[in-house]
Parts: sequence; C-alpha cells; structure tokens
Amino acid sequence: MDALARSLTDTGLPHPLLVDAARAAIADGDIEGVQERARAHAHAAARSLLQPVVNATGVLLHTNLGRAPLAIAADAAYTNLELDLSSGRRGSRHARAAALLARLCGADDAIVVNNGASAVLLVLAALAAGRGAAVSRGELVEIGGGFRVPEVMEQSGARLVEVGTTNRTRMADFASAVENPANDTALALKVHQSNYRIVGFTEHVTVAEMASLSVPVVADIGSGLVDAACPWLADGPPAWLSGEPAARQTLADGAALVVFSGDKLFGGPQAGIIAGRSDLVSQCARHPLARALRPGSLVLNALQQVALAYLRRDGQAIEFWRMASLTTDELEHRAHAVVVESGAGEVAEMASVPGGGTLPGTEIDSLGVVLDGDHSAPLRAGSPPIIVRVNDHRTWLDLRTVAPDNDQHVITALKALG
Repeated sequence: MDALARSLTDTGLPHPLLVDAARAAIADGDIEGVQERARAHAHAAARSLLQPVVNATGVLLHTNLGRAPLAIAADAAYTNLELDLSSGRRGSRHARAAALLARLCGADDAIVVNNGASAVLLVLAALAAGRGAAVSRGELVEIGGGFRVPEVMEQSGARLVEVGTTNRTRMADFASAVENPANDTALALKVHQSNYRIVGFTEHVTVAEMASLSVPVVADIGSGLVDAACPWLADGPPAWLSGEPAARQTLADGAALVVFSGDKLFGGPQAGIIAGRSDLVSQCARHPLARALRPGSLVLNALQQVALAYLRRDGQAIEFWRMASLTTDELEHRAHAVVVESGAGEVAEMASVPGGGTLPGTEIDSLGVVLDGDHSAPLRAGSPPIIVRVNDHRTWLDLRTVAPDNDQHVITALKALG
C-alpha cells in the first residue's frame, strides 16, 4: 500500500490522501488494474478540493461558484485587528472596514458579521428579542438553501407580526400593527424582494413612508448596492440597475438601519453589513451573538480593500463592476479571437444575468461563443475547469464572466474538443 501511495506523488496530494486513494483502490478489486484505480481515486480527491474555475455561464454572481470574484493578496503578517496604534491599547475590529462602509453608506456607524442572514439574525436578536417585528406578508421570503425569514426571526427570539396581504400592503396596515399594544412592536422590517417579483394587482409601502412609524425601520436591501448614483462608474448607473434599492438612498429615506450582503452587488467577500444609527449599531455590537457571528481579519481586510476602491471611485478595481461594465464591442472582439484561434464554434449574442438572487428577470447584453452539442462535461473536466451553460443541445460560453486572462484557457480547451 505504501509503494502504491508513493507512486502517486506526482498528483501533488499530501501522503495521507494518497494512502486513502491506495486503500480505496485495493478495496475495489484484485491487484490487476490497481494502479489505474488508485490514480483515478487520487484524481477524484484532487478534483473535490476548492480550486479556481473559469465561469463561462454569464451569471456574474454565481452562488455555486462563490458569487463575486475577488482578488485580494496578503503576505503572512500580523495586523492591528484589535489594536489601537495611537494609544497602544486594545481596539475594536469594527473601527476600520466597518467605518469605511459607514462612510460609503452615509451612515453613522456600521458593524460586519459573516453573512447577510446572520446580519438580520443579529439585528432582530439585539433589537426585538421577545417583542414584535412587523413585516409585510409579501416580504416573508425564502432565501438560498431553503432558509426562510420567519424561521430566522424565530431563532432570533423576535415575534413575527404579519402585516397586509401577499400582494397588497398599505401604510395603514403597518400603522395599525405598530399601534396595537398587544403586538408590542419593536421595529418594522422591510425585506427587499431580491430573488422574485410579484406583479399585477399589487401595492407596497416604501421605506420613506414607513419612516413615519413610531418604531425604527430596518431595511434588508439584500443585494448590497451601496449608492444608486454609482459614482465609481464613469458612465453612471447602468440601465439594468433601475429600481434596485441602495444603502445610501435607503438611509436617506429614513431607515434606521440597512442590512446587506458583501458578496453580491458590493463585489466583496461573503459578509453581512449592518449600517445606520449609531445607537442601534452599538446595541447589535454589544449583543452576545455579535462575537459568535464576527468575521476574521481576512474578510475584514478584503472588505477594507473593496471599500477603499469605492471611495477612490475606481470601479475597475472591483471585479464584479469591471465585468458588468464591459461593452459588447469589447466582448465581440474577444469572442472573434477565441473562435479564430481555437477553430471551434461561432460568435453569438447572449444575455448575462446578475445572479446570486439579485435583480430577477434582469438581462445584460453580452457576447460569447456557441458550439453545437453538449460539451459541458469535458470542459468541466479540464484544468482549470470551465463551467458553461447548455441550452437546446448547444454549449454557450459567455465571455462577460470570463476574465480576459482566461481566454487562452478557453481557446486551449476548445481545441482539445477536436
């Protein structure tokens, strides 16, 4: 077994995993073919590890591929995570990235936790445990993985106060719920319908209207657009962003707190951001759950780098916005080069989508390469794996979500298809 494991060292896996591969190969059958079986097991183990892939699906925030792509490099070093360099005393990990995020959002203060759902959980636990939280029935959403807002609320200790109906909720419904002493309402929660749409005979209450309530309004805007004006983009906000709520404008409309994800339209790492009134942010920071949900220095450093890029108005330094801002002319030039150099497929118009439960039904004009037949398996088996879409027994490679540096990988893979 040891000899068999050592014969697989060229795979790059550590010896204990090679022993596992050898043991599995021996258990599979007799000695004949054991070498090939062991190598297959080792290859499968290597493929199961987290690794870079080329996203040619056209889904910019692909949840299965880690949502927003992020390039943050850091040397092995200590950081002043919880050290105040001025005084030499213990500081707060919320004094850096969170302060920059508050500045971006036009908020008094901010705190960072490990994802969007935990941000909602912390806000409800800190501000409404044992009391009522008013939510429109049309906003009792289910997010990825089957988690539902009512279930998150239950875990927080807050009591759900349902308001209005699925398709129509009015300001009078909220006022009635908040003013009813039996509900003991601590806050009103506005949940953005980020991954679905209700159309037809509908009515909803805006944050600006809800701001007149006698309780704080917490707006879960979900997707993480910082500013509707998009000052980090030379040409301003793209048309496909129309109607998407933004943190700065939501707070300006009267929300006491906004909550959003870091790895969607913000373009950063997985994180949950809570920004708004300093007294409410402080209550969240003091709650015991804040420690359990806090991120480490790697996430905070990544958020800091992305926030600094926003403040420099350098959208090209944020990979999501670089991809989203590509013109069809740029994509067409690259697509022609891929087809010519690979000798495969043809240039075709395509429609990219934001993805990640963001802007449902929204499409962004794009271009790429299309091939007859389903080639997804061999492309996925390559190094690096190339992930594509297959429609009508044709393989679609949307170049909007392929980094230009990966065009050569695509060309090589297409050549290999024969």
